Amino acid sequence: MARAAVPGWADRAPSAAPYVVGVLPGEGIGPEVVGAALTVLDAVADTFGVEFQFEVADDLGAPGPHGPVLRPAVADFFAACLDRGAPVICGAVGGRFVYDLRARFDLFCKLVPVRPRPELADASILRPERVRSADVLVVRDNIGGLYQGAYGRRDGGRVAYQEAVYDAGDIDRLLGVAVRAAGARRGRLAVVTKSGGIPEVSALWRERAVVAAADTSVLVEEVEVDNACYQLVADPDRFDVVATPNMLGDVVADTAALVLGSRGLALSANFGAPGHAVYQTGHGAARDLVGRDCANPVAQIETLGMMLRESFDLGAAADVVDAAVTDVLTAGLRTPDIAGPGATVVGTRALAALVAEAVPQAAARIDAARVR
Repeated sequence: MARAAVPGWADRAPSAAPYVVGVLPGEGIGPEVVGAALTVLDAVADTFGVEFQFEVADDLGAPGPHGPVLRPAVADFFAACLDRGAPVICGAVGGRFVYDLRARFDLFCKLVPVRPRPELADASILRPERVRSADVLVVRDNIGGLYQGAYGRRDGGRVAYQEAVYDAGDIDRLLGVAVRAAGARRGRLAVVTKSGGIPEVSALWRERAVVAAADTSVLVEEVEVDNACYQLVADPDRFDVVATPNMLGDVVADTAALVLGSRGLALSANFGAPGHAVYQTGHGAARDLVGRDCANPVAQIETLGMMLRESFDLGAAADVVDAAVTDVLTAGLRTPDIAGPGATVVGTRALAALVAEAVPQAAARIDAARVR
């Protein structure tokens, strides 16, 4: 969840007020859930007396042959934001867009917190006792492997190819984040591989993990991707921090949505060494839900909490966002995807408005608890 601080993802100083935020609404349900989340951010600004300034880009341009691509105008928007230290809230975008974005701005590290909400135990398809105490952080590589390898066709289009290449330096950088995070948590790091299917890539990750943890107390294990997905659902308590190559991390992170109870609860953030940060959900554009006011905005709202903590050092505000979401869900107010028995089903906009209304009350309650 948003309250999971991640130490050491970059050497950077938090931004100072007024806080500048880039916003790319995206496509599909992206504009709906991003708009809902910004309603909550407005409540945070009013409650804490802080100012947020927004830079907005709302035109992705025409798609390329494989869906939306990072077009020059949008790349310039991201460059203008990131170069001045402003994080970007990015709605769902399909196609090559996210992969090109990560490569263009060296967003080498994707962080996926996996911590189910107890108040949603009745909405999960998994047995509550299996996932109740789960607290996993997936640290996924963004700039290597199949997703970033050269690809194309040859022999008149009859043969397609895609390269999977990894550099030890890139692996070391990603594992450095994972080891630091594990050291600040419970001291366990699982490195996901597929030794039989991609033997050399797996061997290199295994070798670099041993080096990365050599002078620490972090315990490292290697877990095959299929077993990792199974164990994440069957026994998530066995994991603390999970480090993964790019494509394998995509599979593991999507599996984690089962632990959370819905893809609408899956949040993530992409980070780069200079302090660049792009906050996104883990769900897709869900075009079949567009305009129906039923998409779950919780993951997008929780990305705001992560942004407040990680980019702006506003930990108290992040705690309040999390508490406000908890208050609304505990009251049984849910979007359809997480509506358990007896829940009151509300739409995207209504749920966001309810969370926004809960922000000042949550802040007052947390302040009172601190005084006691």
